[in-house]
Amino acid sequence: MRLFPHLAPVSGLSLVLALAIIPQAGADERPSQPADGNGVYIGGFAGYSRGSVRPVIVDAGITAVPGTYGNLTGGLIAGYSRMIGSRWMAGVEADVAFPNYLDSDAIAHGQTVGASRYVERMNAVGTLRGRIGYVVGDWTLFGTGGLAWSIGRVSRAPLGAGTAEEHERRRLGWAAGAGIERAMGGGWAARAEYLYTDLGAIDAAFAGGARYRATLGAHYVRLGLTYRPGAAGPEGIPNALPDLPRVEVKGQTTLIYQGYPSFSAAYTGPNSFLPTSQIRQTWTGSLFIGVRLWEGAELHYSPELAQGFGLAGTFGAGGHPNGEAQKSSFLYPRYNTSRLYLRQTFGLGGPREELSSEWGQMSGSRDISRVTVQVGKFSVKDMFDNNAYAQDSRTDFLNWSIWAGGAFDYPADLVGLTYGAAAELNQPNFALRSGYFLIGSTPNSNHFDRAVFRRGGYVGEVELRFQMFGQTTKLRLTGFVNHYLAGSYREALGLVASNPGLDPTDAITQTRRSRVKYGYVVNLEQPITEDLGVFARWSWNNGRTEIAAFTDIDASFSGGLQLKGTVWNRPQDRIGLGFAINQLSRDHRDYLAAGGLGILVGDGQLTYRAERVFEAFYAAALPYNTTLTLNYQLLVNPAYNADRGPLVSVLSSRLRVTF
Repeated sequence: MRLFPHLAPVSGLSLVLALAIIPQAGADERPSQPADGNGVYIGGFAGYSRGSVRPVIVDAGITAVPGTYGNLTGGLIAGYSRMIGSRWMAGVEADVAFPNYLDSDAIAHGQTVGASRYVERMNAVGTLRGRIGYVVGDWTLFGTGGLAWSIGRVSRAPLGAGTAEEHERRRLGWAAGAGIERAMGGGWAARAEYLYTDLGAIDAAFAGGARYRATLGAHYVRLGLTYRPGAAGPEGIPNALPDLPRVEVKGQTTLIYQGYPSFSAAYTGPNSFLPTSQIRQTWTGSLFIGVRLWEGAELHYSPELAQGFGLAGTFGAGGHPNGEAQKSSFLYPRYNTSRLYLRQTFGLGGPREELSSEWGQMSGSRDISRVTVQVGKFSVKDMFDNNAYAQDSRTDFLNWSIWAGGAFDYPADLVGLTYGAAAELNQPNFALRSGYFLIGSTPNSNHFDRAVFRRGGYVGEVELRFQMFGQTTKLRLTGFVNHYLAGSYREALGLVASNPGLDPTDAITQTRRSRVKYGYVVNLEQPITEDLGVFARWSWNNGRTEIAAFTDIDASFSGGLQLKGTVWNRPQDRIGLGFAINQLSRDHRDYLAAGGLGILVGDGQLTYRAERVFEAFYAAALPYNTTLTLNYQLLVNPAYNADRGPLVSVLSSRLRVTF
């Protein structure tokens, strides 16, 4: 449970960068180098901002109530610098910062005046600054100053019935600050800095003569990493990662374009695919930072920016076709602490295995027989229901019901993350895993229930490994129990029957109390050869209560294969073929047929049929750690409704770059 939710991710980043910045044993043997050499650099940062807003609102009189706000931010850096002599550095830098992904963290000011609610939201804040610094060995002390700007929205919403009015507004002002930076080798540098921004004033006029005027200033404390392409690393290798045995850094960015042509629909509800053609886009950019703390202990931190929209606002199908489409659609990028956890591994002796540096995994070696404990913020899917052939929508299948067990209603917020603790006992032929995780205070929520151990999500898994076809087969049996505040489909229908005119979606909220949802996943991963592998999943939940977090599926069977391109001399390319058959429980389908809305589906009516998905992709490896994937999906009876489509073809392209 987070006692200080705004500070925990920042303190985690502070520890990561402190360990990167503080000189390590043997560091004095490395030739000193300036933290800011010559040339272009790029990077990212995360931090905390504290701002003050001084508004004047004209609406049934004049009211001026200053306000403050505080939020986590993250963003991108690009700059150019040159050494002036042997000690001084001068350059220019631009950056852009985005608020945390929670809707409340984008609000700079909110105030009720008269019969209206005024809200100012910040979408992005950027600066263009000069920098000058003094270099001492690996360290640079610098000062900075220049222009600042922001993009935001001001809205006025009536407290009763009526339509909200909204205007986009830009601010222009100035920024100044100072910081310290340390070169880590290979073109990498870590920094800590403070900035103050004065963003000036905006003026927004609304219907009826109402007006919102406000000035805004903010303090930023930021920690960041920058990367200078072409810089020499250990042994003179360009762009080599820094020679810091305690720190590993990796990154990725994924851009997905997805669309479908028009199709027929007898009717359309608020959670439907619109029958007119659509094209939507999603983007993520993220870093993985791993730090070795002591023997067997690792701290993992992953800052991430996400932007974009899923098809139909990420509604319209139990097996939605884009696993990167978050339920919180973002017009502008939003920052998120995607992962922040401590992992402790206790070796039990015996044979060891070598590990390569991967996302969420540091290089090195470990005992095959071991106990691992992990605590912090991460996804339940990081440890449970894994499958080498259908696991990650950034690299393989895109459909929700193929890269996961569709009926696995694992605890999560709107972007698939939670806080919890998990443990694993690993042996050569099997593994046992269990975990406890915070669950939403209401279904499909960004706010977690703080009744720790009285409510929450419990997950257990057995993984068996044995030989078939000369390859290692993995069979995983996953069970889950969610104890949470949820409504009953059947009780909601009873309320509607006794109160004609009551909307089923409103009725189900009246039935919410502590309830239990349980289910399981059977997951098979079978290599046939070194280049060909098949997979299958069967998942089920009891389907009597609202979905807690994942998607509107109560039973699902999926499977498919992946083939590497060795036979056509492109061993890094991959072909994937997959399918899924998704179903609802009787209670769930009756609720939707009565007009109720689920997490992702709800057409207002329902001619029920099982939802079926077919997916095919070709992933082509390109130079510079780039992969281009072309993807086709056929959705049959989307949202379990034979009156929609019943066939919808979804075309996608995915571009991913890693370093």
